[in-house]
Amino acid sequence: MERAVLGRAGPAEPGPFLSSARGPEPPGSASSACALAVAAVLPAGGCGERMGVATPKQFCPVLERPLISYTLQALERVCWIKDIVVAVTRENIEAMRSIIQKYQHKGISLVEAGVTRHRSIFSGLKALAGDQPGSRLSKPEVVIIHDAVRPFFEEDDLLKVVKAAKEHGAAGAVRPLVSTVISPSTEGCLDHSLERARYRASEMPQAFLFDVIYEAYQRCSDYDLDFGTECLQLALKYCCTNAKLVEGSPDLWKVTYKRDLYAAESIIKERISQEICIIVDREDKEHVAHLLEAVLKNELNHVKVTSGAPCPSGSSVQRVMLEQCYSFVCVNVMTTDFQNTQKFLRMLEESNLSILYPVVVVSVHFLDFEVGSLSQKMENLMWIREFAIEAKRRNVLLCGLLINYSQDEQKVQESLRQGAVIIAALMKDRNSALTGQLLVA
Repeated sequence: MERAVLGRAGPAEPGPFLSSARGPEPPGSASSACALAVAAVLPAGGCGERMGVATPKQFCPVLERPLISYTLQALERVCWIKDIVVAVTRENIEAMRSIIQKYQHKGISLVEAGVTRHRSIFSGLKALAGDQPGSRLSKPEVVIIHDAVRPFFEEDDLLKVVKAAKEHGAAGAVRPLVSTVISPSTEGCLDHSLERARYRASEMPQAFLFDVIYEAYQRCSDYDLDFGTECLQLALKYCCTNAKLVEGSPDLWKVTYKRDLYAAESIIKERISQEICIIVDREDKEHVAHLLEAVLKNELNHVKVTSGAPCPSGSSVQRVMLEQCYSFVCVNVMTTDFQNTQKFLRMLEESNLSILYPVVVVSVHFLDFEVGSLSQKMENLMWIREFAIEAKRRNVLLCGLLINYSQDEQKVQESLRQGAVIIAALMKDRNSALTGQLLVA
């Protein structure tokens, strides 16, 4: 067993399942209410047979980042989880260590997975119990067991099962059945069906008093370890502990098939596109640059649109801006090229924002097509591609947008609306193939 404790220099993450890394919580908050010693075990030794791909599904990339990293990030945000133990196969230990280092995960302990899910969980529990040589972990009061391929969960889901486990000894999240369960006969015909309303689908997370689930694993048979899949059943069978079933949120679904990877990518893109920050190098609120902000707010009423001016590197304003947003519009008014955008790109390079998610930057420029040369303006801006190539290496997706700055108010409004639509599409799609392109509204 090895322990990887890496400092996290990265920013806080937005969204309900992408919130900030562990830190102090205000009194009375949901997390501070859980005054228990809590650890988590993630079995991550599966081969992804049902997905039909060579790479185990927990290591499959979503937005070029391994799926398991999202799950670790979601657990790390919970300040009251003391230790996270990941059970991974021997051949994937180095890959897992690289993921921990690259994405700056902290407080992660690695143990060798078993040949089955239950054996992998048992390995993680042994590490927490101190039953493995060199273990520096302390035994928790409550342990959470979760799947490495379920990254979409709320802190409240964890809190509910932990509190229920504290009271009942074991608890697990459940969801209503989507399909009716039927039993076939030996001839392959319908034997009987179950009344769907009386049954639930067992999901993750699950939580247990550590002594209960550890005793259950110590007492269970090899048959259970090799063919069983339900931890709650082990607690019932070997410790007579009736698990409390907690209604879980719809976000507890598991990435199982290849199509689920596309669904996961879509969810992540949607959530990190819910805020756009506009950076303008001009204070004049009447200028068309500031009208763009108003149009974006009007056209994208489901997206939070904020604005700000370029600020010194390392300032508190910059830190807040870079901690809350992954979509930026840099408006260049005072200069003919995109110096405002270049300044912001330097700020991004100094931060760790793009480690976790691709950051979209749209460099906006204005030109009155009736009095200026569109071809000349575009030619002057084509060198944006060079900057985009370099930015892409840091997971920053840069593209340009040229908006018609006409004297005709109606034309200006139409150009701004078209620009808003283009910006929204770029933010939501996060298509790396469009980096370095100069679009016209």
